[in-house]
Amino acid sequence: MLKYIVTGAAQGIGFEIVKSILLQGDYVIWNDVNQEHIDKAQAQLHHQGLYQFSSICADASSDDFLESLSHLIDQTPGTLAGCVCNAGITTFGDFWSYTKESLDQILKINIKGTFFLAQLVAKKLRDADLGGSILLMSSVTGHIAHPDLAAYGMTKAALNQLAKNLVIDLSPYQIRINTISPGATLTERTLSDQDYRREWSSITPMGCPATVEDIAQAALFFLSPKSKHVTGQSLVIDGGWTSVGIPPK
Repeated sequence: MLKYIVTGAAQGIGFEIVKSILLQGDYVIWNDVNQEHIDKAQAQLHHQGLYQFSSICADASSDDFLESLSHLIDQTPGTLAGCVCNAGITTFGDFWSYTKESLDQILKINIKGTFFLAQLVAKKLRDADLGGSILLMSSVTGHIAHPDLAAYGMTKAALNQLAKNLVIDLSPYQIRINTISPGATLTERTLSDQDYRREWSSITPMGCPATVEDIAQAALFFLSPKSKHVTGQSLVIDGGWTSVGIPPK
């Protein structure tokens, strides 16, 4: 049995990735910052007969989380094979009024949290000498400009470059690192906006936003041996939106 880590995973894309890995028969260690969301997610997994997981309630960018995760990796069943660095936040704000506090927060979670999670997992994989796959969660905003998302887009573009740079460090140990960049995706958060589906369907060439299953299937590809010679790459999953770049109204 293989073992994977997924952060930010009690809802949306992260939760679907966890569920998809569990359905393969593998073990997952996952986290979220909200205990109520964790409890709900665990109940959903149990309802589907899925029990091979451990969850951690913690900020994925905190030292406490990394310490707890390190212990769980060593103590839980399965051979560590990969990680999806999914935890992140989105903060909207125009360039002229964006605050230092907001920038500190988004850099801490999106950049620092991802960097040191990848470092921890890479060390575990290196020491086990079995190779593996690390997947970073970027965004279409790391590839194309979007109104009021300068800071967020900057962090996501940085993750694309991080994956390219870490090819140098990780390839000698047969550890692959890639990013996926979702576009508009139907999740609990986005569906709370009653206009979201209609608006993004009208400007997406394929005629609809992505589902969480669309993103999870791409993640499974990068975690699997099917992508064993793919590293340092970023896959955009947006129904063609970045090719035309029509902004939402």
